[in-house]
This record gives sequence, C-alpha cells and structure tokens, in this order.
Amino acid sequence: MRTETPTSPRTLEDIAREAGVSVATVDRVLHGRSGVRPDTARRVREAVARYDFRPLRAAAELARAKAIRFALIAPTGDNIFMQMIRDQVDELSGWLASRRASVETILTDVFNPPVLSEALESLMGRVDGVAVVALDHQSVRAAIDDLAASGMFVVTLVSDVPGSRRHHYVGIDNVAAGRTAASLIGRLSHARAGKIGVVAGSQLLRDHAERIFGFQQVIGFEYPNLTVLAPVEGGDRDSLNEDLMARLLADQPDLIGVYNVGAGTPGVAKAISDAGRERQIVFVAHDLTSFTRRALLRGVIDAVVHQDPGREARSAMRVLLGLVRHEPVLTEQEKIPIEIVMRDNLP
Repeated sequence: MRTETPTSPRTLEDIAREAGVSVATVDRVLHGRSGVRPDTARRVREAVARYDFRPLRAAAELARAKAIRFALIAPTGDNIFMQMIRDQVDELSGWLASRRASVETILTDVFNPPVLSEALESLMGRVDGVAVVALDHQSVRAAIDDLAASGMFVVTLVSDVPGSRRHHYVGIDNVAAGRTAASLIGRLSHARAGKIGVVAGSQLLRDHAERIFGFQQVIGFEYPNLTVLAPVEGGDRDSLNEDLMARLLADQPDLIGVYNVGAGTPGVAKAISDAGRERQIVFVAHDLTSFTRRALLRGVIDAVVHQDPGREARSAMRVLLGLVRHEPVLTEQEKIPIEIVMRDNLP
C-alpha cells in the first residue's frame, strides 16, 4: 500500500484507479448512495483520504464529464408571456450545448394538480434538472420532493412552491408586485371612491395568491376610498377573462379599477373596450408583451408590472447548470427586479 501523500491536484479518475473501481462507483460512495459493497466503499474512502480529495470537486468533475439534460415544464394555452419564456429558453440551446447540456420543453396544464404532478413524475431518471412553472398544491409538492430525493435538481420558475424541497426559485417578489399594482391603482384613481376588481388565473398559483395578498394589503391600509372585490378566476384564458370582466362591469356600476393578476389580459381589455369604459377604469396588468404594449399606447391599460422573461429564462438555466456542477448560486446575480412600464416609458 502506498504511503506517500500526493500534493498535486488529483482527478476523479485517479481515485477510481487507486481504489480499483469505476468512476461511477466513486461517485456513488461520495454521495452516500446504496449499491456499493462495504469493502469497495472502504477502498474508495481510503483513496479519498490519502489524496485529500474533495467530494465537491469530484461531483463537479463528474457533471462536466457527461451530457446534462434539463426539462422546462410550462403551461399550455395562449399565455404570451410564457411563450416569451419558452422562446428565450430555445435561444439558449447553443449556450447550453457548449456546456454539454440540453433542454426539452414540456407543455402541460399547470392549473391541474394531478396533470402537473404526473408531468413532473414522468421526468424521474430522465433528466438532471427541471425548471417548472408550478402550482402550490400538495400533490405537486410531493412530486417535487420525490424528484429532489432522487437526486434531481428542481427550480421553480415565475410561481414558487416554497413548502417543497425545490432547490431555487427564479422570479420576482410577488407580494411586492401586488403592492406595486395597488399603489398604481390607488394613485391613478385620483381619490375617487369605488370598487376594484381582481382577475386571477388561480389562487393555487403561488405568484397569483401572493400578488393578491400584497394588493389587498396596500389598498386596505392606504386607500380607504377603494373597496377590493373578491377575486375571480379565469385560468389565464382570454375568453374566460372576457366573460368575467363583462360580468363585473355589468354587476358593479361603481367599478373604477381592475387588477389583472396573471395572463388573459386581452380578454379583460376587450370587455373594458366593448363597454366603452377605457377612460373610467384604471387598468393595471402584468408583463410587457406585444398586446400590452399596444393596449398601453391606446390607453386601455394604464400601467404594466413587468418581469423580464429573458432574464428569468437565463437565470433558470444558469442556476440548474450550477446546481448540477455543484457550483455556488450567486444570489444577487439571480434576483429578478420588478419594473413599472407606462405609455410614457415604453422601451
């Protein structure tokens, strides 16, 4: 048995050669996985100790030595903002390929817990990491936890599931986003008294629930002249949101504002325009898209609370790659800022 202690950096292959095992076996021992005989594990540990080999560096080397596979789970439907995120992820394919990584996009009904859970579970053993627009539901949390327990890295995107074992969340502070929308409507209503409608996709989406919480908090504390109506849910669908908004306008003659929490903005805007109420309704929506840009210019929408889809897509892929390579996530770099866009500052 060798007794010298090498001082030069050693590779994963050196440890495997010294212990007389494969690189994969060394990786199993370093990560405490089952399936390795006690005598084999002992030889690996002795080689690691002899060479002062660091498991973190070994894991990073192993990640770089093989092709890395990611998945993006995004909602089906005509959500323009989500399409922008998917397009941005597609544009990253070359950047990922240069790092021996790839990503596939899976479209599913993220508003349906069993369907979303099944989509997550189908990835078991197929990919190294997943970025998911997630519903905060117990079955979805369980699916995320199972993936994390299997060694897969999970990043929630846009909408978080904080009670799960997900590794990182990429998105804005949604409570702050709701508070921002409330301040905009409160100020732009010019002290008029009246009611404010809230249209959401689903309050099971954590981002929608947090935005509503922040919105109600500011209106309740700072604008006693305004009354927030109970939120209505349209599943982020244009047609459903149009019907919901038309009903609000018909049932609430003193409606002076509306906050569209998620997507489906074209439907809300159409109902307001069809009723001829563009000048009476203060309308705040989310995300700068080709549609919200036109609506801002026409005066149908007064302000947009925006998050950069390109920045989010890049952050999600960068974080997943760092996690697989066991590299630190730079928290400040990955923060997604909230932007306020109005007709006067359209980029």
